[in-house]
Amino acid sequence: MTSDRIPLAGVIGSPVAHSRSPALHNHWLRRLGLPGHYVPLDVNQANLRQVLAAMPKMGFVGCNVTIPHKETVLGLADLVTDRAALIGAANTLIFRTDGRIHADNTDGYGFVENLRHGAPDWDPSAGPAAVIGAGGAARAVIASLINLRVPELRIANRTRARADALRSEFGSRLTIYDWNEAGAMLSGASTVVNASSLGMAGKTEMRIPLDQLRSGMVVTDLVYTPLRTRFLEIARAAGCTTVDGLGMLIWQAAPGFERWFGMRPPIDEQARLVVGG
Repeated sequence: MTSDRIPLAGVIGSPVAHSRSPALHNHWLRRLGLPGHYVPLDVNQANLRQVLAAMPKMGFVGCNVTIPHKETVLGLADLVTDRAALIGAANTLIFRTDGRIHADNTDGYGFVENLRHGAPDWDPSAGPAAVIGAGGAARAVIASLINLRVPELRIANRTRARADALRSEFGSRLTIYDWNEAGAMLSGASTVVNASSLGMAGKTEMRIPLDQLRSGMVVTDLVYTPLRTRFLEIARAAGCTTVDGLGMLIWQAAPGFERWFGMRPPIDEQARLVVGG
């Protein structure tokens, strides 16, 4: 960040108009009285390399990356953090003053911080974790839970091959369940995570039997539209501690903001209200 240029950041994806990141980052900039702007950038795959090369020259200090570019940008970055390499995707880019692009992934950090603040008594080592889904979000969740030494990870996905691929990458700590056994996978779990799009507004509703949810479990849904999904409502009725997905969106954004604009942003109720909480 230099004093003679207004720093710019943004989110690159296609489509990207639905992103709540511009509202959040611009709220933080105003709240902290910092110069800068954060904008949505709809960029297709064919133009991604050219756009990334031009952005530092335009005053951009970094950007977030969303679908469908999270995997592609790893091959375009000069430096990749260990956690981004492990997850196989990046969601945060820093344009360094030496001209190099630094790729990171803060999704796992956002997931963990959201649970730690939403369920202060959460102990990831207390028992098995059950994860529904095997996409990019699930990869970040799995990497984080392994790092926190969860004793067993159970995974179920509608397409079994994608779940099997995760086991081949992350190792024998993962136990793969067929989709028709996803309900049984929840039995005895300490942590339960929906890392799929099931239950999201406009998507297929979750049909997994949830009768194995019990009091004492910590249950979180990465979906945040709607904020209180049917999955979370059933978990709450069963006596589980529930954590919605909106906090993950906010927590994963904070490290990038700090790197780009030089101050740690406040994560509070105002931030939640800005992004729809």
